[in-house]
Amino acid sequence: MRFLRLLCRDPLPALCLLALVCCAPPVRAAEAECSAEPAEARERAQECERPRLFEELLVVGSEAEALRVPGSAHVIGRRELERQEHSDVHRVLRRAPGVSIQEEDGYGLRPNIGIRGTGVERSQKVTLLEDGVLVAPAPYAAPSAYYAPTAGRMEGFEIRKGSGAIRQGPYTNGGAINYLSTGIPGALRARLQLAAGDDELRRAHATVGDSGPRVGWLFETYQLSTDGFKRLDGGGATGFELEDYLGKLRLTSRPGATLFQALELKLGKTRQEGDETYLGLTQSDFERDPYRRYASSAGDRIVTDHEQLQLSWYVDPAGPFDLTATLYRNDFFRNWHKLESVGGVGVAAVLAAPDLHPGRLAVLRGEADSAPGALAVRNNRRDYYSQGLQIVAGLDLGGRWGHELAIGVRAHEDGEDRFQEEDLYRMESGRRVFERFGAPGSQANRVADARALALFVEDTFTSGRWTWTPGVRVEAIELTRRDFGTADPLRTGASLSVRRNDLTEVIPGLGVGYRLSAATILFLGVHRGFSPPAPGSTEEVASEESVNYELGWRLDRGDLDAELVLFANDYDNLLGTDTTSGGGGGTGEQFNGGEARLQGLEAGFGVELARASGGALRLPLRLAYTYTDSEFRTSFLTGFADWAPRVERGDELPYLAEHQLFAGLGVEGGRWAVHLDAHYSDEMRTNAGRGPIPAGERIGSRLLLDVRAELELGAGFEVWGQLLNATDETYVAARRPAGLRPGRPRALLFGLSWDFPGRR
Repeated sequence: MRFLRLLCRDPLPALCLLALVCCAPPVRAAEAECSAEPAEARERAQECERPRLFEELLVVGSEAEALRVPGSAHVIGRRELERQEHSDVHRVLRRAPGVSIQEEDGYGLRPNIGIRGTGVERSQKVTLLEDGVLVAPAPYAAPSAYYAPTAGRMEGFEIRKGSGAIRQGPYTNGGAINYLSTGIPGALRARLQLAAGDDELRRAHATVGDSGPRVGWLFETYQLSTDGFKRLDGGGATGFELEDYLGKLRLTSRPGATLFQALELKLGKTRQEGDETYLGLTQSDFERDPYRRYASSAGDRIVTDHEQLQLSWYVDPAGPFDLTATLYRNDFFRNWHKLESVGGVGVAAVLAAPDLHPGRLAVLRGEADSAPGALAVRNNRRDYYSQGLQIVAGLDLGGRWGHELAIGVRAHEDGEDRFQEEDLYRMESGRRVFERFGAPGSQANRVADARALALFVEDTFTSGRWTWTPGVRVEAIELTRRDFGTADPLRTGASLSVRRNDLTEVIPGLGVGYRLSAATILFLGVHRGFSPPAPGSTEEVASEESVNYELGWRLDRGDLDAELVLFANDYDNLLGTDTTSGGGGGTGEQFNGGEARLQGLEAGFGVELARASGGALRLPLRLAYTYTDSEFRTSFLTGFADWAPRVERGDELPYLAEHQLFAGLGVEGGRWAVHLDAHYSDEMRTNAGRGPIPAGERIGSRLLLDVRAELELGAGFEVWGQLLNATDETYVAARRPAGLRPGRPRALLFGLSWDFPGRR
């Protein structure tokens, strides 16, 4: 497998970790209790097992520990995920205030996520992690997330804003999202979930794992397929197939010694094949049939392959010190073979102004034959890698101020290899007909690499009711782009051009918390935001920089939690990146947006209500509200698609709803439960502007309702049914990259779950 190249090429870091574990003193008895105690007690300790062993890989820690964080932090745990359909990460993250999303395919396969007004397109301005490790295909060189971890196999999500800037990076303007994969259980446990639904949806999720005194293991697979909810002119597939496999192995020191250690190996592989396109619809066609797909998109297909390796070592000697070291490697390949242009004009331009291109539109619809080679279908073929070693040490200094010091270093490198060409087709009798292959590498032939050394120091100290968390992060980054030219497919270097960017950024921050009571805290944060430029950026392109402020109040009384946060992000320079998925040309060119300001309010509330008569029923309620106000603070001309052609001071940012609201209410009995989730999103504009939104730049408001009911049958079995978009709301998910795209219509699912040795 490709992820073994790292060990074969440079095995020294891994061998050093293994040597440290093998030669170090064994674990002391007090620290071995999770492995040594009886199975029943280990099972009760399962929830604390992950933070106990690898707490430095978390961005929050737990729902209880979120109260101690002097900043906005949220944990969506396993029980919350079980109360809803969570194979779609967009549906999961609606529960957290401050998070913005833009749907694309209806299933959340390629998420578009922003935090506190950062751009949502391909989640490129958010630090995405899985188990504390950077997981975007190439986080520095090409951060657009054409890959994201499979949400359905996760047992939790952590969202950290503002105060997460110090520990997490490199993107610190908005925040970080940490996907938490299924942990190794404390005792023998197995689970099988099967589901089926509309559009021939099939889903299977299986896990099995166990822990002994010194060895723990887990195997997991997640399978998802559907024929899709769109209807292709002339017939054909519009769905996808996804396969995800994960294995974990953990070794710990023997019971009864003086040093606790754990070594955990995680291996994963995800493959996806989808009959998906970038081609949307004109406004008039969307109004007639929003789920139509034009005949010219037949044959558009994406294939992806992701492999991951993560080796984590945790050591906790007798004393106030602990250390977590993680060696990681991610390899990702994708090829999206999709329609790019018709008659020499990009499909986005045709659908943006159909009256100017009636002939080309007729070809796209399959209503007219085309000239030979009129349809250009691009092989967007790219290889990515990401690898590194990160070490985080924790030191509890105690004393009068109760210092807890965290020091971390990450040596990282990643890269993107673009080797793309366009094949030619024609439209004939409503069918896309192949004509000839394009010359290999004739559309793009370049390699981008990034090397980064990141260090952070963060000190949390307390005095009475006060908690202070000052810190600083330093990012030293080397970016290189080598363009071999479209006439040099063998990469001889005959026409090679090279661009290099070196930068060092210091990112300071301070969080202050004041505890009003044992369950209530006030907090204030001031942190610097930063996003690096892309490899090959010209000298005129500056880094994205901001100063981020937050003022908040948080309450946690066990069955009642609430949070209210005011935030403001002042940008010295906002960056926009030209991508095909954003409706641009896919050049990767970046554009300065100058000064901008985003500010708003986040509110969250959760309560577990019980009926007075012995608490026979539980009534979980969760609310999340986000208000966001945005404006450019400078005027300028630009070629960036979302802003073009001109931005005036006071214009609002695109793809950012002013109001968002989530409400989830459940009724739970002893063996049954019913849950209702509602999500409202205000209207938003698709181009920078102000005042009333023009019809061609408007995405309307929407209210979506999901309902789920479940019944325990005994012996570990449970049946459930779910109705997504219960009111069958028809809505526009996006107007990019080419035309209007619909959200997922009403869908009915049924499932069966089996747990051994019973419900968790």
